Amino acid sequence: MKKIGELIQSIEVLQCIGDTGREVFSVCFDSREVCPGSLFVAQRGTQVDGHAFIGQAVAQGAVCIVLEEMPERLDANVCYLQVRDASLALAFIADAFYGHPSSKLKLVGITGTNGKTTTVTLLYRLFRALGHSAGLLSTIENRIGDRVIPSTHTTMDAVRINAMLREMVESGCQYAFMEVSSHAIVQHRVAALQFAGGIFSNITHDHLDYHKTFQAYIEAKKAFFDQLPATAFALSNADDSHGRVMLQNTKAKSHYYGLKSGAVDFKAKILELHLDGMQLQLDGQELWSRLTGDFNAYNLLAIYGTALLLGEERQEVLRHLSALEAAEGRFACYSGCNGVTAIVDYAHTPDALQHVLQTIRNIRQASQRIITVVGCGGDRDKSKRPEMAQIAFALSDTLVLTSDNPRTEAPEAILADMKRGLAEKSDADYFVIADRAEAIKLAVRLAHAGDIVLIAGKGHEKYQEINGVKHHFDDVEIVKKYL
Repeated sequence: MKKIGELIQSIEVLQCIGDTGREVFSVCFDSREVCPGSLFVAQRGTQVDGHAFIGQAVAQGAVCIVLEEMPERLDANVCYLQVRDASLALAFIADAFYGHPSSKLKLVGITGTNGKTTTVTLLYRLFRALGHSAGLLSTIENRIGDRVIPSTHTTMDAVRINAMLREMVESGCQYAFMEVSSHAIVQHRVAALQFAGGIFSNITHDHLDYHKTFQAYIEAKKAFFDQLPATAFALSNADDSHGRVMLQNTKAKSHYYGLKSGAVDFKAKILELHLDGMQLQLDGQELWSRLTGDFNAYNLLAIYGTALLLGEERQEVLRHLSALEAAEGRFACYSGCNGVTAIVDYAHTPDALQHVLQTIRNIRQASQRIITVVGCGGDRDKSKRPEMAQIAFALSDTLVLTSDNPRTEAPEAILADMKRGLAEKSDADYFVIADRAEAIKLAVRLAHAGDIVLIAGKGHEKYQEINGVKHHFDDVEIVKKYL
């Protein structure tokens, strides 16, 4: 519980009408969560404008409304605060309401198109293995020490982030590792957080349905590093074409990692690749990892570099790195009694799909065929659909196009977009099965002993979203059934 005046010290208030000495019992931006004593922030969202619910919030007992545009009718018992950007204000109000929890932890955020979930998950596991209490905010799950809290977004809203960080502090966590999405950066969800460090993994074609242009997507990621304080570190992938651009304006201490670039702080070389792991030379020392592929070599380098920048001892870090296992749904291998190997992976962007398939091609024997099952999500960036089909066709021996999460789109329309990338191919060159379970069944039935079936796109997800309803669906359950 805090007074209104205490919560707004870090934000610019254009106009204040009412008593800022009132006590606030909760902070919310969803009018359905408003109760007596709430501070309600009227955000302008992509689909809903919070200003339309100010009356409802007042009726439910809100004592303060933070808004961008004053309503015509004001309630004498309510404090109205006008600001330029309600979303930005929400971030700082939530931070203050929960007692600035990020400043009481060593909080590390990672942004990039691919690799975020694996990197934060393995950082969490590594620091726990090193004897530290830690928290995790990720696409798959959130963790406060041993406690697991289901995840609904890559990056939660500002209120829930700060509430979770506060719980971590109260539970004795010393470190917290979180994914930072481009949406969250643009929408100021992480604006008030005090980061000890930031990591850039890579940037490729994704989320253009939201950002509209690739340049806007790049600038969203870069804004995260622009906002890091001088006390933090910024660790970037030097092999990515935008890796150095990301850090060009940061006040944080800049560091780089890579497999190819010479001038880096942390360097690795892949010595051997296998389905169940790889042999690496990391900063001159050989290491066996249970992860495989160049994309995982980059993830391990980011984890290794972060641990050292946070002051951990090099040999201890290397020892525990070799024991780390992949995050759920990331290049997860399953073997059947028929000699077929299935790989379930979250790859849902052109770059991620290409890396996974290229890794399989680098590992397989000449006699082993690759059968790929892949779809594209509905209500998302349509421009990547033909490209994903092209990549899957080019790097597979057999391709099965299917549904991912169609959401409110017709699966047939999504598949038609994917097929445009294969316009020069005959319909007989690949399979199209909208039912994902049937597509997986077909892929396994087509496989001979030794073949590899890649099921891409959903990874850890335990549902399929169709017309706004989430139905239970697990790629792993389905493929195990048919293996």
